Amino acid sequence: MNANNTKVAVVTGASRGVGKGIAIALGAAGMTVYLSGRSATQSSSQLRGQPLPGSLAETAEAVTRAGGKGIAVPCDHRDDEQVRELFERVEREQGRLDLLVNNAAFLHENLIDPGPFWEKPLELVDILDVGLRSAYVASYYAAPLLVRNGHGLISFVSSFGAGCYMHGPAYGAQKSGCDKFAADMAVDLEGTGVAALSLWLGPQRTERTAIAGAERADQYEAFMAMAETPEFNGRVIHALLNDPNLQALSGQTLITAEVAQGYGITEAEGRQPPSYREMLGAPHPQHPARVI
Repeated sequence: MNANNTKVAVVTGASRGVGKGIAIALGAAGMTVYLSGRSATQSSSQLRGQPLPGSLAETAEAVTRAGGKGIAVPCDHRDDEQVRELFERVEREQGRLDLLVNNAAFLHENLIDPGPFWEKPLELVDILDVGLRSAYVASYYAAPLLVRNGHGLISFVSSFGAGCYMHGPAYGAQKSGCDKFAADMAVDLEGTGVAALSLWLGPQRTERTAIAGAERADQYEAFMAMAETPEFNGRVIHALLNDPNLQALSGQTLITAEVAQGYGITEAEGRQPPSYREMLGAPHPQHPARVI
C-alpha cells in the first residue's frame, strides 16, 4: 500500500515510443508508474523488417533510474479482463490512482504508406480496437479509483490527425474519437475533482520515426529536426496534473506544444517545439449538449 502519498500513474502502451518517454518523465517527477503493454521482457514487434527495440521491463528500469518507481504489468489491451486486473492490482498495491495516460494503440507497419485506404491492409482498422475502444475500457476501470482519490486526470494521446487528413481514415477516426471521449467524460466527471483531456502531440522522435526517417531522409530530415521527444510531453502531462486550474480545462483538446509554452517547458537542450496550428489546424471546441 502507498504509505507516503506518492502520486501514482498508469501509462498504457509503454514498452517503447511515446508511452515509454512519458513514463520516464513521470518517474523523473517522483511518481510511481504502472506500465502496460504486450512486450514484457522482449519485443517481437518489427517495422519494415527491422526489430523495434523496447520492453516493459526496460521501461520500468528507466523509470526507476529517473527517480520514480516503475512497475511493469504485461497486459494485452484487446483483453478487457486483463485491463480490469491491471487496475485491480493498482488498487490493491497503492490504494490510489492520480493519472491515467491512454497511449496504447495498434500501429500497422503500412500506416504511413501513400495510397488510399482500400489499397492498404484491412488490419489498419484495428486501431479502432486497440487505440479507441481500449482507451474507453482503461478509463472505465480507472475512473472509480480516480474519483475516490478526489483529484486526478484521464489523458488521451491524440494528434493533429483528429482534425486534418493524416495516415488515412482509421487513424483520423481513432484520434477524433479520443477527443470526443475527453469532452464527454468531462461531463460525467464534473464535480469529482477528476479532469479528462485530449492532447495533440506534434511529430515525435521515437524508434518508429527513426526507421521511417532513415527511409525517407529527404522528406523527414527538416521536419524531424523540430520534432518533440516523448519525455517533453510527459513533463507537460505532469504539469497539467498539478495545475490548480486543471478542472477549468477538463473536456478540452489541447496542443501540447502550446501548453508547454504556458508552463515554460522546453526540450532538454532548451529548444521550444513549435505548434502546427497554422499548418495543420486547431482542435474543434467541444461543448457537449446535456440530454435531460
